Amino acid sequence: MKTELQAGKPLKVSVVVIGRNEGERLRRCLSSVFAMDRTGFETEVIYVDSGSTDGSTELARSMGAQAIVLKPERPSAALGRNAGWRAAVGDIVLFLDGDTVLHPRFVVDSLSEFQNQEVAVVWGHRRELYPKSSIYIRTLDLDWVYAPGWTLYCGGDALFLREVLAKVEGFDETLIAGEEPELCRRISSLGFRILHVDRPMTGHDLAIHHWRQYWKRSARAGHAYAEVSERYRDTEQAFWTGESKRNRNRAIMWSGITVISAITALWIHHLWPIGILVFFMAAGALRSAWKARWKSNDTIALALYGVHSHLQQIPIFVGQMQYWINHRRGKRAMLVEYKQS
Repeated sequence: MKTELQAGKPLKVSVVVIGRNEGERLRRCLSSVFAMDRTGFETEVIYVDSGSTDGSTELARSMGAQAIVLKPERPSAALGRNAGWRAAVGDIVLFLDGDTVLHPRFVVDSLSEFQNQEVAVVWGHRRELYPKSSIYIRTLDLDWVYAPGWTLYCGGDALFLREVLAKVEGFDETLIAGEEPELCRRISSLGFRILHVDRPMTGHDLAIHHWRQYWKRSARAGHAYAEVSERYRDTEQAFWTGESKRNRNRAIMWSGITVISAITALWIHHLWPIGILVFFMAAGALRSAWKARWKSNDTIALALYGVHSHLQQIPIFVGQMQYWINHRRGKRAMLVEYKQS
């Protein structure tokens, strides 16, 4: 990267947008890409579609993007991203999801980070576009907040050195979730580092307005924990093993305490066991909210986030169990979609 800049070669950034039935969200995403500041570099825009039925491919082409159409039996973000970067010719690849909006200066302000020869991945702040449109979005918006600095992994939106992607052969296409952390694990094993910068990167449209969507998204996270941790269980550097165990222990603890409290209340014909349960749950939520206070000044969002920190353990654990049941039966789970078209 540094050598090419010094040699005066024009730097090229390939923007790879993946999507499946994103509709108007895709139009908004591509509009932000074409509107970004391109000072000092050239771009190409590649849209990879995974079996949309809403005209997304035609929309992307009409806006000036190259379009790659995939029709896999088992669609995944990893498949789409791999198809995109392998078709790209840029020195740097920016991955975006079709439900995001790119900040106009993120790329131009972040390219200099690659002057550090250790850096292979650069990512910034992703925040929700409509955080107060539902309690779920208001809560999950804080999940995107990370302290800047070196990190173990990034999310779906990030700048990657293409040559490093080639060295590790891209994303693991067998994963339906957790593909970004797993890729970063392999990148780090080569001695490269992932840098989280303190600047806005993307706005995101989570579009979760119902409990069922929240549950499915959390269960998908559990599936990722279980599958990725299993991949690295017998290696020198285990990955997500601790997270998987902590989730299991917390889910079993809260489920067990809830069942015992309910049975006790029925046995003694009194509600005080339920009251004690609610007290300890509230105390745990307040403790989590207090620890996360650096993330936001929104008291309501922090309170919701405190509840979410414990409540999500149940569907995450269910997702882990679903993975293990499928694994023992020799079945592969399909893509978990929580968002409406």
